[in-house]
Amino acid sequence: MAPNFPNQSAAGRLRVVSWNLLRRVGAGVEDVAKLVKMHHPDLLLLQECTEEIMCLPTLVGGHFFRHPMQSRIYGLAAWSPHPFPQSTAIRLPYSILPGRVPPRLAQIIAFHGITIANVHLSHGQFLNRFQLRHIMEQMSGPAAIIGDFNAVGPVGFQGFSDIGPRRRTHRAGNIIALRLDRCIARWLECSASEVLDKGPSDHHPMVLDMKVDPAFMTPPMEELGLIGVTI
Repeated sequence: MAPNFPNQSAAGRLRVVSWNLLRRVGAGVEDVAKLVKMHHPDLLLLQECTEEIMCLPTLVGGHFFRHPMQSRIYGLAAWSPHPFPQSTAIRLPYSILPGRVPPRLAQIIAFHGITIANVHLSHGQFLNRFQLRHIMEQMSGPAAIIGDFNAVGPVGFQGFSDIGPRRRTHRAGNIIALRLDRCIARWLECSASEVLDKGPSDHHPMVLDMKVDPAFMTPPMEELGLIGVTI
């Protein structure tokens, strides 16, 4: 188990929970509400989120944005108890082979000075790395990419490091356990993380406590002794 999580928000700490719900046959809105009440996230990221989940604020309050994916019954969504700007969606690179699935999206969220991408990437191992690189190129400053990567093996590059829990989050066909759900970040540090019970979904939720790495925070000009200095 990971270190115990504090019940109260620490200064500068951001608690993020991410969960692939397994559309319709998996976790429902009541399951998501229970997760919120138990773990008190500052930001909740959902993958395979159907229209049913849009009523989450009627159960737990807060603010909710959802982006449906093309030709699918599900999409990506974000919830927070705190007001935050309307999220945006960027279209990800996709396969041009016959029989391909419709293009996927990444949900981009500006939250407390951090850019966060909520993702449900393609299964192809070359393609999902290409999608990650495309997302990274859209991000500046402290940033994190979180969600269902569908990736096997290392994924950190271009200044992003894997800071998520090191436990498997999905079992394929009840045979092979895989660590598909990840968090890679730049200029952020994770003080605690855990993979939770999967409940009715086929993916386990993960919870992370993160904050901006002090090494990348710019001190005020007063601390640098630059006020009143003429160059």
